[in-house]
Amino acid sequence: MTDMTTRLAGVEFANPVFTASGCAAAGKELDQFFDITLLGGVVTKSIMNAPRSGRATPRMAETPSGMLNSIGLQGPGIASFLENDLAWLQARGARAVVSIAGGSVEDYATLAKELRGHPAVSMIEVNISCPNVEDRGQVFACDARASSGVVQAVRQNTAVGTPVFAKLSPDVTDITAIARACVDAGADGLSVINTLLGMVIDTTTMRPALAGITGGLSGPAIRPVAVRCVYQVHAALPHVPILGMGGIRTGLDALEFVLAGASAVSVGTTVFGDPGAPLRILDELEQALAERGIERLSDAVGLAHRPPVERVPEDPDPVGDEPVPAPSDSTSASPFEDAFEESP
Repeated sequence: MTDMTTRLAGVEFANPVFTASGCAAAGKELDQFFDITLLGGVVTKSIMNAPRSGRATPRMAETPSGMLNSIGLQGPGIASFLENDLAWLQARGARAVVSIAGGSVEDYATLAKELRGHPAVSMIEVNISCPNVEDRGQVFACDARASSGVVQAVRQNTAVGTPVFAKLSPDVTDITAIARACVDAGADGLSVINTLLGMVIDTTTMRPALAGITGGLSGPAIRPVAVRCVYQVHAALPHVPILGMGGIRTGLDALEFVLAGASAVSVGTTVFGDPGAPLRILDELEQALAERGIERLSDAVGLAHRPPVERVPEDPDPVGDEPVPAPSDSTSASPFEDAFEESP
């Protein structure tokens, strides 16, 4: 039986499959379909200081092998979250990873203070893909200095022993530069990746399909990008734990992320069509590891980075390399000669 336990910045989780922020609120909806305490953790929808109604509708649009959303971080605010959602997760016995978001460094610091020392908080995920209102709306995650400022503020206001993971955006020139800046600022680990910025135009109305014009692309379409980002970040920072995500819908998808360097994965968009996907993916991942003779999940993390091994064919000679026998006197003509003789 494969040991599926994993450690993220010193904190042990029973298995590596988590929900993804924004796709299952605080887990109540999914708990109707399966026991959420069987997951490694529940990553909450990003919470902000004040209640937020989000963007106007329409907010979602289907795309080939994916989905575009422009929800706008709708939420009840931190006070209600603590009283209701986090309290429910604690009573349910689930491992809570609280995702936080803000429009300024001070916003993030305040959220971290509110969560500091809460017994139900296993980890904090910092959603830095938010516009910085103090810098002309520049997204924190797209600037190394802005990213590090947020992470430093959260880390300083978070209890020792509670890991802080920075969630990175793929919409940058060099994701490893942002990753390094976050780690240098105090991030204990990295969540890789957030959605990609995209757009859909309704060809009937000839207008953008989303009221917010652009939105975040998620689903299987982004998985190759996500795997690439995980691979690059792990190569640059091999000792930093990674929570990988982006288009995972099968156990083999999850295995790709693990081999690229992720110690755990978050399952998101696929739950809209298959609410029981997280547990199914966990079972499939465990089976895939066992079939490959891997006894511990931790042994598979980053395996794709090992040097290639030259393989010698088992057959004595590859097809096409057979020695050509020397022609005898009686058969000195080419074996193909008859094919070119004229018909009588």
